[in-house]
Amino acid sequence: MKIIGITGNSGSGKSTISKLISKNYEAKIIDADKIAKEMTKNNGEYLQAIRQAFGNDVIKNNELDRKKLADIVFLNRAEKEKLDGLTFEYVVEEIKKELEANQNLDYQYIILDVPLLFESKLDKLCDYTIGVIAPKTEKIKRICKRDKLSKEKALQRLNSQPNDEFFTKNCNTVINNENKEETIKMVNEIMLKLQ
Repeated sequence: MKIIGITGNSGSGKSTISKLISKNYEAKIIDADKIAKEMTKNNGEYLQAIRQAFGNDVIKNNELDRKKLADIVFLNRAEKEKLDGLTFEYVVEEIKKELEANQNLDYQYIILDVPLLFESKLDKLCDYTIGVIAPKTEKIKRICKRDKLSKEKALQRLNSQPNDEFFTKNCNTVINNENKEETIKMVNEIMLKLQ
């Protein structure tokens, strides 16, 4: 079994690439964003740590108010680093547990869909890493549609994240997820190399 790390900015299409590989190549997806969302429900430890770090304003009905937290962290690098630190402490441990639980199952590949793959050091667990990039205008459009944000808020989010060169420099390969047919072709070429 091979572990493939998939990373990229918000709106780049990490989940699209992950699902494409999962569907066509017997792969289990471990999605960091989904794990983080689950961990911010039911008043768990991670949510309590966020409350302690950012105050009660980011909690609504014992769940994380993602928009309020985003307004704080995407405007202030120090606040984003504080959140990233909590994420590495709680969410990364949960990802490692899930990875271990899936090691002996009948998958050819496990995909770690992790926005902060290198920052969290989860890349060290991967056999191969894929960076997903897309034109900034396309990422903004996707973020606005998916998260129902204004262009300004989407741009703030993107400006707080690494640029495309970061992924080109650190990943084994990069997929430009602008054109669907080209993306599928690139995914198939990568998976052929990994078999």
